Amino acid sequence: MSQAPSAEHLRWLVERSMLAQARELARRLSGQARQWHHPYAAPRPRDAVSQASVWFTAYPASIICPEGASVLATLGDPALWQAFATIGIQGMHTGPMKRAGAVHGDAFTPSVDGHFDRIGLDIDPQFGTLQEYRLLVHRATAHGGTIIGDIIPGHTGKGPDFRLAELGYQDYPGIYHMVAIPPEDWDLLPPVPPGQDAVNLSPATVEALAQRGHIVGRLQRVIFHEPGVKESNWSATPEIRGVDGVVRRWVYLHYFKQGQPTLNWLDPSFGAARLVSGDAIHSREVLGATILRLDANGFLGVERTAEGVWSEGHPLSVTVNQLLAGLVRKLGGFTFQELNLALDDIAAMAQGGPDLSYDFITRPAYHHALVTGRTDFLRLMFDLLQRYRIEPVSLIHGLQNHDELTLELVHFWHRHGDEPFLYRGRRLTGQALRAQVREEMYARLSGPSAPYNLPFATNGVACTTASVVAAALGIRDLTRLEPEAVACIQRGHLLLALFNAFQPGVFALSGWDLVGALPLPKEAVADRVADGDTRWIHRGAYDLMDGNPGADRSPAGIPRAPSLYGSLPEQLERPDSFLHRLRHLLAVREGHGLATGTLVAVPSARHPGLLVLVHRLASGALQATCLNFSQTPVDETVPIPHAEPGPVQDLLRETSMGPVAKGGRIRITLGPWEGTGLLIAGR
Repeated sequence: MSQAPSAEHLRWLVERSMLAQARELARRLSGQARQWHHPYAAPRPRDAVSQASVWFTAYPASIICPEGASVLATLGDPALWQAFATIGIQGMHTGPMKRAGAVHGDAFTPSVDGHFDRIGLDIDPQFGTLQEYRLLVHRATAHGGTIIGDIIPGHTGKGPDFRLAELGYQDYPGIYHMVAIPPEDWDLLPPVPPGQDAVNLSPATVEALAQRGHIVGRLQRVIFHEPGVKESNWSATPEIRGVDGVVRRWVYLHYFKQGQPTLNWLDPSFGAARLVSGDAIHSREVLGATILRLDANGFLGVERTAEGVWSEGHPLSVTVNQLLAGLVRKLGGFTFQELNLALDDIAAMAQGGPDLSYDFITRPAYHHALVTGRTDFLRLMFDLLQRYRIEPVSLIHGLQNHDELTLELVHFWHRHGDEPFLYRGRRLTGQALRAQVREEMYARLSGPSAPYNLPFATNGVACTTASVVAAALGIRDLTRLEPEAVACIQRGHLLLALFNAFQPGVFALSGWDLVGALPLPKEAVADRVADGDTRWIHRGAYDLMDGNPGADRSPAGIPRAPSLYGSLPEQLERPDSFLHRLRHLLAVREGHGLATGTLVAVPSARHPGLLVLVHRLASGALQATCLNFSQTPVDETVPIPHAEPGPVQDLLRETSMGPVAKGGRIRITLGPWEGTGLLIAGR
C-alpha cells in the first residue's frame, strides 16, 4: 500500500498538473474582447486548406539530428524550410511535442505510445525548448508555411493529474473515467504485479464489476488487444492511501494502452473539459500553432444501454468536438480530426466540429486498388463519400503516417454490417465485404508474401508506403533490390502521391515517404514491439537533410531505416528522383488551385484499374484526375460530365490533347501505374 504524499510532493504534483496550468491560461482570455474577433460556429475547410494545402507530417522520435542539435532545432533549420518551399510543402505537422509518459514519485518516465500519452503542457526536453519551438514557427512563417500541433481529447498519460486523481485530491478524480471500488468487492480485483502500478482486468472481471453496478462493462471493441497484456479496456490500481487518509482501489478506463487513462467529459466537475481546453489555448496562444489535430476524438462518450455499452459514435463525442473546434476557431485557428469511424459519424462530426478530417475513407481503398489492380472498392468509397455529402476538400489525404495502414473498415462493421453493398457485380453485406477486402490485403501485404510487413493487432498492417508498393509488386526480399525494382517502387509511390495530391483538400506525406523508407527488422526494435505494438517497424529514423550521415539512430534511440531515395538535397539535384517528380506534380496542383476545388463526378470506366475523378475548379474549368492502378495499359474513351467542346490540356505531360468529343467523351491513355491530370473547359 502506498503512503499518503507529503505536503511538499503534493505541491510538486499540483504545480505540474495540466488542470492547474489550464486555470491560469483561461484567466488570460476570460473577459478579453479578442475572444470575438473570429467566426467560430461553422467549419471552414477551404479557409483551413488555404493556410497550407501540402503538409509534411513529422514524427519527432524518428528525426535524426545534426550533432548537438535538438529535434526542434532540426525541424526549424532554414535550409530544410527552403527545401520544403522548393518541393511545395507549406505546412509541418510536428506530431505531439509536449511532455508525455508518466510520473513515479518525482521522476518522469518515457512515453508508452509515441507521446500520445501527454502529461504536461511544457515542451518535452527530449525534443528541445519552448524557444526553439517558437523559432520553428517563425521560420515556417518566413517561408510562407504554418505549424500544425495536437490536442489529445480522449486521454492523458499517468502524469501529475492522474496521480492526484488516484490520491482523491480535490476534483482531480473527475477528470477520468475512474471508480473507487468498495473494499467489500476488492476480492473481484486481481493483485497488481510487483513493479507495476496497475493490472489489466479480464473480461470476466469486467463483467462481474458491471453486474455489481461499478462500471459500464465491456466496450464495443478492445483496441490494441493483446493476450496477456490487454484483454479489456479496464485496469485496476493497487491500494492507494489518499490525501484524506482513505485507502482506495481504483478501476479506470483506457481505450488504448494501460498508461493512457480515458477522460470523463461529462463529470460534474468538468475537469476534462478544463484540462483539454487549457491545452488548446496553450498550443494556439503560447506555442503559436495555427492548426491543431484532435487525436482519436471519436471515443469521448461511454454509456451503458439495454443493448450493451455504447462507446463509439456517441453524441457526446460530437458535442465535445464542436466545443473544441469552436474554441480554436474563436482563437483564430483551425482543427482537424483523426477519426476512423463510420462515414455517418464523420459527417456528424463535421456539423459545427473540426474544419478538416483525416481521410480514413479512401486510405485503405487506394492501397487495395494498388495491391489488386482493381478500383472497385475505391469507387465504392467515393460513392459513399457522395452519399454522406462529405466533400474531399474537407479531408486530409495522406500517404504514410505514424500509425499502421488501417484495415478496420469500421463503416462495414457494426452499424452497417448487415447492409447490402454492390461490389464487383454482387450484393454483399458490409461484414462480408469487409472480410473479403481484409483477407485480400493481409494475404498480399504480410505473411509469406511480404514478411517485412507485420500485422498490427486486428487493426491493419505495419508497413511503409514503399514496402506496400514492394508487396504489390510481389517482392519478398527488400535486402537485395536491383535498380529496376527501386524504379518500379518509385513509380507506384508516385501514383499514390498523385491520387492523394490531385484531389481537393490537404495532401500529407511523411519523412518516411520523402526518403523512401523501408521497415526495420522486428529484431531491431524488439524492446518496443514486445507488447505487440508492431508499428515501431515502420517508424525508423530518417535524416532529411543528411545533417548527420554517421548516425545509426535518432536521439530517441530508434534505428535508422533503410531508405531508397536519398536525402532531400541529393534528390533535388537528380531529375529522375522521387522528389523532383513530386515537386512537378505539386507545382501543377498549386498553379491550378486543385486544393480548393469540388468533386463533381466519378465517371464509370471499363478498364478495372482506371479511376477518373472530375473536379470543378474556382475558375469554372474542369480538372480530371486519371489514374491507372493496374499493371496493364489503359486506352479508353471516358465520358466527362459537364465537359464542353474544346481542347484538353494534359497538365503533367504539358501537352495538348484532341478536343472533347461528342457527349463530353475524352480518350485516356495511361501506362501501367501511371496517372495524369487533365484541364477541360466546363459548363
